[in-house]
Amino acid sequence: MLQSKQIKENQKHVNTKTQTDDPKGEHMTFKQLNVIPEICNILEKEGYKNPTPIQTQAIPSVLNGRDVLGLAQTGTGKTAAFAIPTLQLLNEKKIKGKPYIRSLILTPTRELAVQIQESFETYGKGLPLKSTVIFGGVNQNPQVRVIRAGIDILVATPGRLLDLMSQGIVDLSQLEILTLDEADRMLDMGFIHDIKKILKKVPKQKQTLLFSATMPKEIIDIVKTLLNDPVRVAVAPVSSAVETVQQSVYYIDRVNKINLLKDLLKGNTQSVLIFTRTKRGADRVVRDLKRGSIEASAIHGDKSQNARQRALNDFKDGKINVLVATDIAARGIDVDDLAMVINYELPEIPETYVHRIGRTGRAGSEGVSISMCDFHEISLLKDIEKLTKKKIDVVNDHDYPLVDKSEKVKKTPPKRKTDPKKERVKTMPKNRQGKPKQLDSHGNPKAVYKKTRR
Repeated sequence: MLQSKQIKENQKHVNTKTQTDDPKGEHMTFKQLNVIPEICNILEKEGYKNPTPIQTQAIPSVLNGRDVLGLAQTGTGKTAAFAIPTLQLLNEKKIKGKPYIRSLILTPTRELAVQIQESFETYGKGLPLKSTVIFGGVNQNPQVRVIRAGIDILVATPGRLLDLMSQGIVDLSQLEILTLDEADRMLDMGFIHDIKKILKKVPKQKQTLLFSATMPKEIIDIVKTLLNDPVRVAVAPVSSAVETVQQSVYYIDRVNKINLLKDLLKGNTQSVLIFTRTKRGADRVVRDLKRGSIEASAIHGDKSQNARQRALNDFKDGKINVLVATDIAARGIDVDDLAMVINYELPEIPETYVHRIGRTGRAGSEGVSISMCDFHEISLLKDIEKLTKKKIDVVNDHDYPLVDKSEKVKKTPPKRKTDPKKERVKTMPKNRQGKPKQLDSHGNPKAVYKKTRR
């Protein structure tokens, strides 16, 4: 654990009850937050002038050794809010000999894990700390070699972490800081069992940080069991949509969505991120766009890690302007100057809409969000507007107005129930006496051999 002397030293500079005199952080500096000069210099070189609101509120509490529950929208600087103080706390406690894992950051997706690791490397330049990232879908041997050489900070996805823990490669017995990013997803039903297994292997006395854009009520009880007297920092409410994003919606029949999408993307030279609900839907959109001579790539869980990373890098580097993604994969997409987000299909969970449009309009820049809504998605749109407490502007002047307003969804008629034995008797070939012949395994009549006496 971190030495009490170091925590007391930090508390001299910052009062946890009144974290800043300027809660918005508009006139604060990282130096005023008691960030060490080594990190401040790196931040200045990287173009960080002032801390964001979530950083202004979270960094002092983390430096004081407190557990933190941070709620903020995507794109508000959550990663720096826990990476900067984590680096500083670990740097203050010098260790002799081979490094061991003192900080673990858990995250739901491979792409997000890679970007968090890149942030740690950026902010920690010049510090005697080593970090690495592990995730599934790739050969584990290179990851194992780095871990065995000794690291201070490990960024991981739950699946690969559990694999390496079961092999005795990862030891978390001396962990000091546990961070869960995108905690709403991490603690959702899909990850809770993995999290519980991991928590059994970490010390009870540790600092725990949870950062997330949303925090559904269903998991609040789970959060209470993980955090010890946490400081809650909430910069923007869960329901708030990004103010710098211009939002609009087209009412349209499902069959015409691809035609509208092609029209919107004609002559486009800026980066556009398109969301679908399913992996198959993402692949279908990419195929249809390519038929219309619009270059695009898809990113989702069924793609290999190399294919996902290649598509993401091409998108970031401007080699392709259109990227189609599912919501889980999109959690790791952090692209500067993303011009537009298109909701090809509305999400079933309203909070996911906030995540989606939060990919554009970052760092104060303007962004555009366009949603396509067919008749069966109107209820989803109403849920989104109820959550965000804002009416989304409707675009009525377009070539594909909503026509199909039928409530019925076409379904294949159920098969007629029949007795399988009777059915088989009807279809079996019959002998001269009208009785069914016995069939072999290939459906052919069995040969009948008469028994003869010897």
